Amino acid sequence: MRRRWKAHRMNGQIDLITLISLIVAAVAIFKLRSVLGQRTDEDENRVERLKAREREAQKAQGATTSGDVITLPRRPRDDGSAAPAVEPVEDADARIKAFPAIDPSVTAGLLTVAKQDPALDPEAFVKGAGMAYEMIVSAFASGDRKTLKDLLTRDVYDGFVTAIADREQRGEKIEQQFVGIKRADIIEAELKGGMAYLTVRFVSELLTSTRDKAGAVISGDPLKITDVTDIWTFSRDVSTARARSDLNWRLEETQSPN
Repeated sequence: MRRRWKAHRMNGQIDLITLISLIVAAVAIFKLRSVLGQRTDEDENRVERLKAREREAQKAQGATTSGDVITLPRRPRDDGSAAPAVEPVEDADARIKAFPAIDPSVTAGLLTVAKQDPALDPEAFVKGAGMAYEMIVSAFASGDRKTLKDLLTRDVYDGFVTAIADREQRGEKIEQQFVGIKRADIIEAELKGGMAYLTVRFVSELLTSTRDKAGAVISGDPLKITDVTDIWTFSRDVSTARARSDLNWRLEETQSPN
């Protein structure tokens, strides 16, 4: 009996100590949460300053960027800081020489452009040009003049709009579904009078057909995927630092493959 009583008493002491420890811990957590959960005047001021900076940045970005213009991206920077106005020519040379051009003359042309615009990244250009190609082909098919105006030079835009107007006058409609780009290669690169010209050969897959007023298919096949090859030249002014700050390339010329 005595041994059982002692054991019970010992268990009681252990339970009491544990209970006290839990109470102390709960009080400490409550006090810590009450301190961490409070904002001082300095905290409030700092939050307001950050919000103000964010609003200003958004206003500045909205004032200088058009949502419809395709910007062919440049080489991203790992540290997240703003890109310098001019990158070292040595870096541009190494980047361009590593680009798998289809012909040595293309590499030579890219190097010439890079002397004027060291931030040129041919790999990123091809990706952006593919995005522009899809948007332009789709906009032409649907008659979206606004999108075309932002992506084409004036002469090319006038030609596209004339073709759209003639099609609309005849009452014809293009039904088109863009499947994808199978291949895109830079086949020419040159610098003329401060203007950079990069020519790309696109091989794409499309579902396309044209219907007359009555809805009858007069060309193409709405159920057949067709391989289409286009050769497009994009241009951009790189003559000055101010001109280079506009990263937008526009379609300068279209031609059919030989």
